Amino acid sequence: MDGRLITHLRHVDLAVPDYDRQLAFYTTTWGLTAGTSDDGIAFLAAEGSPEQYSVRLRRAADKRLDLIAFGAADPASVDTLATRLAGRGVHLVTEPGPMQTPGGGYGFRFFDVDGRTVEVSCDVAVRAHRKVEAGESVPVKLSHVVINSADPEATVAFYERHLGFALSDTLTHPHLGSVMWFLRTNRYHHSLAVARGPHVSLHHASFELRGIDEYMRGTGRLLRAGVEKVWGPGRHMAGNNTFSYFLDPHGNTVEYTTELEQLDEDTWHPHLYDFSDPMVTDQWGTANPMSEFVAKQSFNDPDRGVFVAPPV
Repeated sequence: MDGRLITHLRHVDLAVPDYDRQLAFYTTTWGLTAGTSDDGIAFLAAEGSPEQYSVRLRRAADKRLDLIAFGAADPASVDTLATRLAGRGVHLVTEPGPMQTPGGGYGFRFFDVDGRTVEVSCDVAVRAHRKVEAGESVPVKLSHVVINSADPEATVAFYERHLGFALSDTLTHPHLGSVMWFLRTNRYHHSLAVARGPHVSLHHASFELRGIDEYMRGTGRLLRAGVEKVWGPGRHMAGNNTFSYFLDPHGNTVEYTTELEQLDEDTWHPHLYDFSDPMVTDQWGTANPMSEFVAKQSFNDPDRGVFVAPPV
């Protein structure tokens, strides 16, 4: 594994045809805060996060994942990573340079092996954030992003080799083989996971809440609002985090979670978890059973943005 130059997950950017409805969902219902916005593009922040935004919404004819953004420590790390990727034949969408998004900074974009756009940046201005209060059921930060790949072994190898991600755990199944790989770029169990799916797409984006009480209050608030629940509430074994999965108005799966495990990276050894065991999927036994229907909800639609850079 190459030296780790990526420090953390920053944001996930979505293109959406029904922009106004999505904007209302992510702010009024999901609990993000609208910050800087132009006509047809909105930058939505998590109240407890120093990141300028956790979700970017862009009005577009086609639903797609615009990009996933990660942070780096400094310009030297950004330049080193860009030079490394270009030297190995990875297609750079933009060269390192000043960022035009809220908070500025210095960064670049590239296509991963599946053709999704990835951004790496540093020196982005810290957002004026606050401590989320007890009982307040709004996201503290973007926790992790899970992506679908028809060739997940190649996708995992790409992120390990080129970007320095480390494998935390793998989910397996007696009939399906390995189905999900949890990758970390800091002490948190995963900031990225790769799932075996029928096509390239977003599996889900997960948001950290303050604690168990706030997570349950948020889950209940969404249920009362009539948001379609996919799976949960429960607690996974891999990562030991809670989960409640819902569908946004365009069918993207979004998750409320809390208490994602923090690892001692010097002593950690990856596990193989058999997810046909109900305890692996949900230690509490409170979630609806994992089924073919539940799994298919997170396959999402085939991504229309593969090897097509977003316009902004």
